[in-house]
Amino acid sequence: MAIIAAAVVGCATPEAAGLEAFATITVSVDDRLLSVALADTRALTRQGLRGVTDLGSLDGMLFDLGESRAVRFTMRDTLIPLDIHFFDEAGRLVGEFEMTPCESEPCPTYSPDRAVRYALETPAGSLDGEVGVLTLGG
Repeated sequence: MAIIAAAVVGCATPEAAGLEAFATITVSVDDRLLSVALADTRALTRQGLRGVTDLGSLDGMLFDLGESRAVRFTMRDTLIPLDIHFFDEAGRLVGEFEMTPCESEPCPTYSPDRAVRYALETPAGSLDGEVGVLTLGG
């Protein structure tokens, strides 16, 4: 079951250019601790990792949608290959996709077949293996 309390560590690391507006939190995926930028407002969710070329010391970005809902993600203006993992309210994995930067319109969209509460974007291949449960707050 997901712990619905995030440990806010501070602002994004300076070397992660373009992520200064995002708080950084620690989450765990199964037994792996990750330091991620947090997108928890409409504006931050819309910005996401667009234009980011280097995550610095961050392991990715967590989108906290505030409630379970249907979502679609796109790689428009996103420059690095990513994997996206979708989780329900309890932190259980409900879908995942490999995403590549979109080089021409129309850009594909990535959407799980059910409502989700969280989406976790990580560099492509960085969470190789089974992904099961997301826990906020590490």
